[in-house]
Amino acid sequence: MALYIGLMSGTSLDGVDGALAQFNGEAITTLEAAYIAFPPSLRAELMALQASGANEIEREALAANQLAQYYAQCVAELLRESGKQAQDVRAVAVHGQTIRHRPELGFTRQTNNPALLAELCGIDVIADFRSRDIAAGGQGAPLVPAFHQALFSKQGQARVVANIGGISNISVLSRDGRVAGFDTGPGNVLMDGWIARHRRQEYDADGAWAASGKVIPDLLAELLKEPYLALPAPKSTGRDLFHLDWLDARLAVHRPAAPEDVQRTLTQYTAVTLADAIKAYGGGADAVYICGGGAYNSVLMDALGTELGKQVLVASTQALGVAPNRVEALAFAWLGYRFSERLAGNLPAVTGAQGERVLGALYPR
Repeated sequence: MALYIGLMSGTSLDGVDGALAQFNGEAITTLEAAYIAFPPSLRAELMALQASGANEIEREALAANQLAQYYAQCVAELLRESGKQAQDVRAVAVHGQTIRHRPELGFTRQTNNPALLAELCGIDVIADFRSRDIAAGGQGAPLVPAFHQALFSKQGQARVVANIGGISNISVLSRDGRVAGFDTGPGNVLMDGWIARHRRQEYDADGAWAASGKVIPDLLAELLKEPYLALPAPKSTGRDLFHLDWLDARLAVHRPAAPEDVQRTLTQYTAVTLADAIKAYGGGADAVYICGGGAYNSVLMDALGTELGKQVLVASTQALGVAPNRVEALAFAWLGYRFSERLAGNLPAVTGAQGERVLGALYPR
């Protein structure tokens, strides 16, 4: 048996989720979970680094140093709560913070300082999971479908696991063992940006603000014209495409609307694009299980259930024994385990890579 820590800070830019997991072969047991919020200053800088700007190389390096400090805090919290010591953990597997994702140009950039994290934690650190898949001709994303298959598949059942973070992605787990997956479009990224602009809140808790508005049909139709949605899989996306400037350009040709109605429409947009992808690639699924922050938005969950129809069970991954906010951190713990065992971490059918690859780079303690 071996212990691994997985750390994930995603597109929502709100903080780092951590999970301490025990691996007994392919069997995974979660021992502890933790969350460390980013301060507003770091969140603002990470947001600014999503686009080119003055002195961005130095600013990115400084942000990476700050990230390492918060990653180390999360590791310390996991050790403290579990009663484990650094020497008990084989490795910390950390995703880093995506600030550019351009697989069509042959690169992706996850800001991180894994060398500093190894110094701070006294534990081996495994990082840079996406670039090897891109080097092999893949999208470098999504990587979680391989983990979803390992954790959530059940023989004889067809399931879809949908992660709704900043960006939404699906894993289609077929009855015959085949796996498909891709980024479907925005998750919370547009909703978060819109409520931050109008109400200075980081996110729409339980969709309460959206619930006060109504869907604007012609705006929804305009948003659904986005060409990315019609692209075939494999495909992946991020803030490089979906951001408030993208939204503003579409609102500019639309009649003025109440902010809460725009928020409700954005919530519906996430539900519709996700449901359309599930129908196209996961039709016939027995159930759809949701993880990520979107699983805690009841307005979004209800809208998704309505779009999919009563014949499809829609539930959070809690129904499978894993809290929705733990899944991605666990996924990177699993990728760290796969790296240590020199086992492939990607699924070429998902990412489009030329073959299976061991993902990650090691920074020894």
